Amino acid sequence: MRPDALLYPAPEGLYCPEGGFYVDPVRPVEQALVTHGHSDHARPGHVNVLATRQTLDIMRLRYGDGFCASEQAAVLGEELLVNGVKVSFHPAGHVLGSAQIAIEKNGTRIVVSGDYKRRPDPTCAAYVPVACDVFITEATFGLPVFHHPDPMDEIGKLLASLRQFPERTHLVGAYALGKAQRVIRLLRDAGYAEPIYIHGAMEKLCDYYIEQGIDLGELLPATIESRDKSAFKGAVVIGPSSAFADRWARRFNEPLPAFASGWMMVRQRAKQHGVELPLVISDHCDWPELTETIRELHPAEVWVTHGREEALVRWCQLQGIKAKPLHLVGYEDEGD
Repeated sequence: MRPDALLYPAPEGLYCPEGGFYVDPVRPVEQALVTHGHSDHARPGHVNVLATRQTLDIMRLRYGDGFCASEQAAVLGEELLVNGVKVSFHPAGHVLGSAQIAIEKNGTRIVVSGDYKRRPDPTCAAYVPVACDVFITEATFGLPVFHHPDPMDEIGKLLASLRQFPERTHLVGAYALGKAQRVIRLLRDAGYAEPIYIHGAMEKLCDYYIEQGIDLGELLPATIESRDKSAFKGAVVIGPSSAFADRWARRFNEPLPAFASGWMMVRQRAKQHGVELPLVISDHCDWPELTETIRELHPAEVWVTHGREEALVRWCQLQGIKAKPLHLVGYEDEGD
């Protein structure tokens, strides 16, 4: 069947009329298939949600028990029928529980990547390429200028700063789901064995990662009221970037603001946010990884979603691959 009859953009999100479901809908719907737990993809209020067990657990942690009326856990690689349409979930390598969703009927298979990355990351299952006729790719960093460095080199910058400024508290801004846990694990893998202090907004998610067998070492709450302020001298404190703009951050000892994001490649962004130590650590593919993935899959068509759509569409066309932008709205860069 024609791919655009199997799946097409609707105001609520990508819609499969044959199966009566949406993928990562931005409005409440009857049947939602969810790729991962970031709030721009996983929203509360749907009647039925199909996702991996970890994504369902994360949605419950973020939104409470009533985030949907009913839920169904998808096992990675297992084929399911949703109103006669074959669907299966495959690792996306983005954050814990993240998955690509393959949708197939009458010999046509579309893979919705959601958000994905190709770099090794011990805090989530690694990306698995899934053969398809149509590959729907994100393009968050879909411009040739984006070449992300080795994340361990970026962590090396943080460790060097800790040695250079032993009196200062290093405040690392990181998204609560995925990025915070990845930064903690990178620090541990680089040999940092000291306690790491975390903002209260991250405690539940960090606890869940630990329950899932991901070793994050010793984590302590970053609460100043209950301890001597000098305890944070030379310490690493990780919290959401929003918390660093309020009084909470100014209570620490000579705070040195850092931020972990692929967007830290853009100096102006770092300057605008008052970031003294930008750490280019991304949970998305950079330009070479996006193009390498498309070459590897060699689909008949590529549909490009949120991000820098036009450049990747043009690159595909130059490679002789049919491509188009989907112009989906409502998806931000929460997991960058």
